[in-house]
Amino acid sequence: MTETQTRRQQLLDTAADLFAARGFHGVSVADLGAACGISGPALYKHFPSKEALLAEMLVAISERLLEEGQVRVAAAPSPGAALASLVDWHVDFALRHRALIVVQDRDWSSLPAESREQVRGLQRSYVDLWAAQLRLLDPGLDLAAARAMAHAAFGLINSTPHSGLLPDEEMRAVLTAMALRALSSRRT
Repeated sequence: MTETQTRRQQLLDTAADLFAARGFHGVSVADLGAACGISGPALYKHFPSKEALLAEMLVAISERLLEEGQVRVAAAPSPGAALASLVDWHVDFALRHRALIVVQDRDWSSLPAESREQVRGLQRSYVDLWAAQLRLLDPGLDLAAARAMAHAAFGLINSTPHSGLLPDEEMRAVLTAMALRALSSRRT
């Protein structure tokens, strides 16, 4: 990574933590700069605005979830293995990126409209990736039900910022087991 890329990533990571703690509107450009050891206006060297920083943050996580999910499904020997791998990936992501989950949930309305639509499109594709595996496991499952099951699993896993009362490895085991049981409930 170049120094510019490293600084840019530092700004994104720091912004996620600050936005999660204080909300998008509770953090100024000066706050972001100070937390990164630069002046507030130096942020504009990397992002045209605070809104652009938020947009990149949330678009990037949606792209990352989808891309890794596609890789895992393609590498899986069966739909069951693909679903288990998707759950493993999402749980790992949720445990490592609690702040991003909070920001996505709370500061969604602060995204520019174009970015909201881009994130929604990526999220729909991610849901459909999960739904396709569920439907392969249960051919009688209609698309709407499969999507609902995927969303319910995401809700469970994405509760981590609020429910992470156990050490991460114990929480990982709890979330994984619960998500897999919930996703198999229609098939048992």
